[in-house]
Amino acid sequence: MAELYPEIEPFDSGKYVVSDLHTIYYERVGVPDGIPVVFLHGGPGGGLVPSYRQYFDPSAFHAILFDQRGSGRSTPHAELRENTTWDLINDIEALRNKFGIDKWCVFGGSWGSTLSLAYAISHPDRCLGLILRGIFLTRRKELEWFYQYGASEIFPDFWERFRDEIPEDERHDFISAYHKRLTSEDESVRLSAARAWSVWEGSTSKLYPSQDLMDHWEGAHEALSLARIECHYFTNNSFFPSENYLLENVDKIRHIPTVIVQGRYDVVCPITSAWDLHKAFPEAHLEIVPDAGHSVSEPGITSALVGAMDRIRDAARR
Repeated sequence: MAELYPEIEPFDSGKYVVSDLHTIYYERVGVPDGIPVVFLHGGPGGGLVPSYRQYFDPSAFHAILFDQRGSGRSTPHAELRENTTWDLINDIEALRNKFGIDKWCVFGGSWGSTLSLAYAISHPDRCLGLILRGIFLTRRKELEWFYQYGASEIFPDFWERFRDEIPEDERHDFISAYHKRLTSEDESVRLSAARAWSVWEGSTSKLYPSQDLMDHWEGAHEALSLARIECHYFTNNSFFPSENYLLENVDKIRHIPTVIVQGRYDVVCPITSAWDLHKAFPEAHLEIVPDAGHSVSEPGITSALVGAMDRIRDAARR
């Protein structure tokens, strides 16, 4: 099995002003003249972690990673204003232009797969290839599965905390109930809701639940950006003009070499979405990892993603 490359520090990092309100943090790893690739993290609102740098052979790739608006080290933290899918796509283009890149590979998982698809549909001429993991198409049935009824039946023990944050008379629509609390003027209400929302996601992301991951999402900084921004997007159909926008526009990107990596037992973004995408986009290579859930750090998922990037490297060298 392929494994992560060794820990690496960026050769360049900084802040980039993308609007009068937002400044995004970025970092670059590998070699400046390498194969360009942009890494799109999950959430929305998830932010970067250092291990994301390790999916790319540092002798072959020029990887650009950034914290999306309101996430990680970008400022203002957990900000919902001027924070839409289309703003993020504009930021990706701004970074591409800033670093003088003509075309690049686009690598994204979970919400990052959503954003990768949306970016490619908007700018197909800028994509060398797509590497997608844990497909999320933001359809209502996907949201209801995870935040209303479905995943709750598989993880009833973890679901209770998420459920009990909301009074019984509001539980017919958890996303709306959480949105009200996550945008409350009361900081303690916002933080309590954010932790319940974020830990629910962290509890269910791996085939074998990870206490370390749950603890990570208890952190106030991490929980607030993930929960507030996710709920903001999900309340607004992720700012797409139609519920099935990505599938409706997939013909625009079917010429782009694409790899889809999907855990068989992904509860956060069930395999049905990857399967629906693959049926609409049969040219894409779908790799189903038989012993994995949602998390990018599960061994089978990691191996498939590193292997996909290594094949891109080898093809470029040939």
